[in-house]
Amino acid sequence: MLWSDPENEPPEELRRTQDMMRRLSVLLATAMVLAMLVIGVR
Repeated sequence: MLWSDPENEPPEELRRTQDMMRRLSVLLATAMVLAMLVIGVR
């Protein structure tokens, strides 16, 4: 790796977007589990 190579850090905006997508996927997975439970109870 050369001193002139750019750092391997993603930009701040990309990190925020990745965090938001991660939270959204967790929320979606939780909602799916709850929906399955509600459907299963009926």
